Amino acid sequence: MTSILEKVNQPQDLKNLSMEQLTALSNEIREVIIHKVNATGGHLAPNLGLVEATVAMHYVFNSPEDKMVYDVSHQCYTHKILTGRKENFLDPAKYQAISGYTNPQESAHDSFFVGHTSTAPSLAVGLAKARDLQGQKHNIIAVIGDGSLSGGEAFEGLDNAAELNSNIIIVVNDNDMCIAPNSGGLYRNLTQLRQTKGAAPCNFFKSLGLDYVYVDDGHDMQALVQAFKQVKDTPRPTVVHIHTVKGKGCPAAQNDPETFHFIAPGQLTEAPSAPQPTYASLTVDYLLEKRRQDPRIITITPATPGAYGLTPQMRAQFGDGFTDVGIAEEHAVAYASALAKGGAKPVLQVLSSFVQRTYDQLSQDWALNNNPAVLLVHWGGISGGDATHLGCFDIPLISNIPNIVYLAPTGKKEYLAMLDWALKQNKYPVAIRVPFGPVADNGASEEKDYSLLNKFQVVTPGSEVAVLGLGNFLHLGQAVCRQLQETAGIKPTLINPRYMSGLDGELLESLKANHRLVLTLEDGCLSGGFGEKVASFYGNSSMRVLNFGAQKEFTDRIPLDQLYTRFHLTKELICQDALACLKTLK
Repeated sequence: MTSILEKVNQPQDLKNLSMEQLTALSNEIREVIIHKVNATGGHLAPNLGLVEATVAMHYVFNSPEDKMVYDVSHQCYTHKILTGRKENFLDPAKYQAISGYTNPQESAHDSFFVGHTSTAPSLAVGLAKARDLQGQKHNIIAVIGDGSLSGGEAFEGLDNAAELNSNIIIVVNDNDMCIAPNSGGLYRNLTQLRQTKGAAPCNFFKSLGLDYVYVDDGHDMQALVQAFKQVKDTPRPTVVHIHTVKGKGCPAAQNDPETFHFIAPGQLTEAPSAPQPTYASLTVDYLLEKRRQDPRIITITPATPGAYGLTPQMRAQFGDGFTDVGIAEEHAVAYASALAKGGAKPVLQVLSSFVQRTYDQLSQDWALNNNPAVLLVHWGGISGGDATHLGCFDIPLISNIPNIVYLAPTGKKEYLAMLDWALKQNKYPVAIRVPFGPVADNGASEEKDYSLLNKFQVVTPGSEVAVLGLGNFLHLGQAVCRQLQETAGIKPTLINPRYMSGLDGELLESLKANHRLVLTLEDGCLSGGFGEKVASFYGNSSMRVLNFGAQKEFTDRIPLDQLYTRFHLTKELICQDALACLKTLK
């Protein structure tokens, strides 16, 4: 059987294909995606659901003259295959050469780096207005999933789109799923629209002043092409609402789209390994036990419960002690703050990359009101991930907001002790950076009460050099201390700071008596971070301070060992820098 994909290298190659050939091409692409994603990991179910729609869009529209903006990029793989990057899906040697998200450095067909959600309508409105200001005539197409509509920016963009009174096309890919099941009143209306094939008198999109087209089978090539031809070059802001199946064509993903939203390499073909304890599973077990004792305890997630070990089975055990607010981190923070004000015991769980959306709510709705909600920040640390999903910026973001106590546990016992204190106390907004990596204990003894704020723990007393190993990096501090003792005969003082939001001035002052150098190690961005506060404390003294952490930059899929070398975050490089500094002090 002749491969149609073989002959398709750019969108223009689709123009002379028949509907049957476009459908056959979609089936080929779907198989390529399944094979590649099973080999490398990636977003499986959402990409499988938008194959036909993407082929139809590129058949009707003229990219890159017509601009396509993919919200969150969880459904951009077909777009990449059709726009000159198919070899990155066919050749294993080229798998890792491209990002899993849209990336303008890869192709003129990608307008933006996009990895966070609910952004496409806003970005598309900006492109459309820029076009209009310059008297241009091309189409602007935003592609957004129904789950992303729960994000506030999506509403803001849709609301503003109606004011354009010119061409903008918003393709709403409605598969009745977010990452987990959808949550929110909006989805009742989407259900009505699906049930009535778009004819329900109550129509969210029309209420905003947007024209509306409905496609009941979002995998029917003929229907999709007809709908896109209908709206091409429209002079009005228009929504094309397509009903699709998440995970289409892959039985495992279709039957369990939440589990197979994003998969690890081999997940489709390899037998699952026995589950190991994680900090997420420890948190779930802890909170379930606490809720049995205190019904005021409630855990909150913004659309990603699986990342925190909150499987459907675990969510059922929490009952009304669990809320998924959808993709609405800003609301989640305000909601948690008000729950605490009302006497509940809320625990909000957010990934470090996504907490970036919430600065105003962290500051105004939570910290300013001093409400004792608990925020758990997961996956915080330097990583080899995509530029869109870095977890190294939460320390500067959160620790510089007044009133918030931001804690850095080093291992299991200390983490659970901090979480226990955070839930019992009622004086402070408390954030905890959940340890990242295998469950372990790194030698720090846990306290039972952290109310005496900003008191650091001396793990091992010494002299000459003090090493402050923050959170995840206490183990690195231990290795540095051993290395200094073995290579230079120096027995450093090892300190577990525990608090990222303040300094132990008394302890830092005492180090001046028999130390000449302080090393700070943090698993995050140095600018505005913990180490800079320590350096500032010693600014008018003779104490030298070396800060070790990540530089302020967007790294993109750089292996972690390379980053550690670049940032001098190995025991050898840290000791080398420390000894070189000590020589200058003699």
